[in-house]
Amino acid sequence: MSIDTVSENDYLPPVAQLLTFGDCRELPPWPEGLDYLPLGFGPEHIPDLIRMATDEGLRWADSESLEVWAPIHAWRVLGQLRAEAAAEPLLDTLAQVDDDNDDWALEELPDVYGRIGPAALGLLTTYLADDDHGLWARITAASAIAKIGLQHPQTRDTCVAALMSVLKRFMEQDEALNANLIYNLTELRATEAAPLMEQAFAADRVDEMLMGGWQEAQVELGLIPAPAPAPAFPWRLAPPETSARPRLTDTEQQLPPDVSRSLARQLRKQESETKAKTKAKRKQANKSRKRNRKK
Repeated sequence: MSIDTVSENDYLPPVAQLLTFGDCRELPPWPEGLDYLPLGFGPEHIPDLIRMATDEGLRWADSESLEVWAPIHAWRVLGQLRAEAAAEPLLDTLAQVDDDNDDWALEELPDVYGRIGPAALGLLTTYLADDDHGLWARITAASAIAKIGLQHPQTRDTCVAALMSVLKRFMEQDEALNANLIYNLTELRATEAAPLMEQAFAADRVDEMLMGGWQEAQVELGLIPAPAPAPAFPWRLAPPETSARPRLTDTEQQLPPDVSRSLARQLRKQESETKAKTKAKRKQANKSRKRNRKK
């Protein structure tokens, strides 16, 4: 089969439907808003779905075609079918995250593996521990391990141990990997990992743009309360005898009061948006490098 030409005859229904199912950017989000199983998929279709999910001809089809999205649809269905047989073949797909800047794999394969479940845990643990694999592929594997722990609570301790075993090497590995390992451990509420996390932060071996600092990690673990937000206008909360509005600069004194209030609101909004973006970046860990080849 040519990379440029994909024939529907290479796949039979219902798998063939995925060749024209649609552009993932224009469909409802998966897994929350999109269910593939009503299309008629069952365990008997798993071999063809694995073939489609790993089909190089489809992956490198015309970027404007619908066929190029078929591997993504296929791995989603494999996740929904909890296809344990797909756990090993999909490991090769992890390399796309580094080799092709494939953020669809980075963002979705953890969810796929989370649904496949405990059968994938050993494979992912071995993959994560192997520093011959790409940085972001390993980060994806770490996220997948955490997803399994969250969706299958009986595996939680095993997942925590797998993540901690790699974090112990914090001095010799990338700070972004350390940050993601810590984030995933906080997702699992792994308080037993707190001393190890603290060591990594103290050694300055954590990318705090992705994770935040040690204080934030403690908050996420529930070890300390979240700090109270500072009041926007603290002078209004001071006792009457000491209440005094901070002295305005000469420039600020020239601004009308309504403009000053508008600027204050804008600054608070910007601060809130910055915090939200930082948290989103930490949670997804890939936002700073989003260069999807299917844009």
